[in-house]
Amino acid sequence: MKTYFRLLSYAKPLGRYAIPYILFTIFSVIFSTLNLALLAPLLTTLFNSDGNKEVVKPSGFFDIFNQFNYYANLANERFGIYKTLMIVCGVIILSVFLGNLFRYLAQRTMENLRIQTLLNLRKSVFDHVMNLDIGYFNNERKGDIISKVASDVQVVQYSVTGTLQVIFKEPLTLIAYLVVLFVISYKLTLMSMLIIPIAGLVIARIVKRLKRDAAESHSSYGTMISYLDEALNGIRVIKAFNAKDFITRRFDNENQRYSNIIRSMARRQQLASPVSESLGVLMVGGIVLFGGWLILSGNEGLNAANFIAYIAIFSQIMRPAKAITDSFSNIHSGLAAGERVLGLIDEKPLIQDRPDATELKEFKESIVFENVGFKYQDKAVLKNIHLEIPKGKTIALVGQSGGGKSTLMDLIPRFIQPDQGKILIDGRDIRDYTLRSLRSMMGIVSQETVLFNDTIYNNIAFGQAGISIDEVTKAAKIANAHDFILATSKGYETNIGDRGVKLSGGQRQRICIARAVLNNPPLMLLDEATSALDTESEKIVQDALNNLMKQRTSLIIAHRLSTIQHADAIVVIDNGKIAEQGTYLELIEKQGLFRRLTDMQAFSTAPV
Repeated sequence: MKTYFRLLSYAKPLGRYAIPYILFTIFSVIFSTLNLALLAPLLTTLFNSDGNKEVVKPSGFFDIFNQFNYYANLANERFGIYKTLMIVCGVIILSVFLGNLFRYLAQRTMENLRIQTLLNLRKSVFDHVMNLDIGYFNNERKGDIISKVASDVQVVQYSVTGTLQVIFKEPLTLIAYLVVLFVISYKLTLMSMLIIPIAGLVIARIVKRLKRDAAESHSSYGTMISYLDEALNGIRVIKAFNAKDFITRRFDNENQRYSNIIRSMARRQQLASPVSESLGVLMVGGIVLFGGWLILSGNEGLNAANFIAYIAIFSQIMRPAKAITDSFSNIHSGLAAGERVLGLIDEKPLIQDRPDATELKEFKESIVFENVGFKYQDKAVLKNIHLEIPKGKTIALVGQSGGGKSTLMDLIPRFIQPDQGKILIDGRDIRDYTLRSLRSMMGIVSQETVLFNDTIYNNIAFGQAGISIDEVTKAAKIANAHDFILATSKGYETNIGDRGVKLSGGQRQRICIARAVLNNPPLMLLDEATSALDTESEKIVQDALNNLMKQRTSLIIAHRLSTIQHADAIVVIDNGKIAEQGTYLELIEKQGLFRRLTDMQAFSTAPV
């Protein structure tokens, strides 16, 4: 129940919906019960058409049927049988109308509550996912996260709010019907209630495994979505390596597993309803026999009209009982999905702002690495790094693939956290600054271009509000992107497709550079920004990068001489350590690792 109440907390403001819903439901139940209770005076009026039978006014207000019968007979004496019948039918029609009206208002209120719950829960999950550190996403399947945010939240909102509706409305309806049944005949009602515990045990046994199956189904669905995402992203590689059969077989196997789980759940859920209805028919049969015996033996104050009304009301009592039974089936699926969603919400970011963190307002002097080390799954990636990046200087990182260059760069914006040592900006630990202010000082351009299915303008102005077209145009010119943008069909309003598929590699990279230029950061982090380009595109992009790095502090990772030979200092990373550092000429003359890498042209092309 702890999971259920946590999920219910996302229905805020609960009072705004709960109070109207309770009131509407109470009136709906009252009038719905009244509809059936009015059958007795209707039948009594018909059966007592001669008007000879005298009915004494009951002394108790809650003696419902005798009250109805008394006023029906009073009307019969005053207006006659036909007009009395019209009055009783009119009262029943009015009662039915009011019952349906209040039921509609209750359902509309509950629907608003359901939508509000979905809004709050999905917003909370997505906000939390955006706050998680990058390391979390490296260890999780993207499809599983998508499944939790989309599918699982959808399951939660229907099962939890639906169960909330059942928990209040159906028991209230059940109680109202039972009260009326006890009023008509307590002996009949007590006898009929003997079978309820038996029905409960049977239903509980049927739905016992539903929660476990539901948890497995959500996990399997997440895996299947991951396979789909990987297949769509890697479609070119799949076709190039003739791997369609392998990918299809992997997806089909998981799809079959998911279908088997769903089939098993459906069998159990569908079995609950016919079992409950069959038990209900047995109960009605027993009631007819026992009630008939009571009437014929004359030891119970039952008449034919009340007995028919009793059977009509009792036939309706199975509807709320069935709804309660079905809710127990559905809640297992909802709670299993809810546990997955709450597990994602409970995931704590490994990198967070300190309680006393302050804003980094400007970058004045330098960035310093002091004895920095980093491990990934107990494997040392960086060891004892001592490095200074003075303001206004361009520092290049070079080395063989897997040496730790990209890891070192990722430490500066705190995408990852060092296991030892510290990184200082202007003499102060970067952990003392807020993540937002720290990252606002940096512009990042990586080998992998990340663009969104939107216009060129929105991709350049990404994350910034109130940016004019003139500012975007200026940034595009610095990035050598303005001319090719104007050549597109709609200029800056051209949609570039999923991940910028409508643009070439060099064009995508220049859009990313323009985005970094517009942000106007004092510190640039360039991770092999030209490595995936052809020679002509590389030259254009390199010119854009040179424009970008003017009067800025830059840390660049590159494997081509054209990118690093004009750097103020080159740092050679080998097996997680700084092997050499100096200017280009100094390292060439040194005849060390850098000279050997230069001769071999074996600079890294893959980030760590």
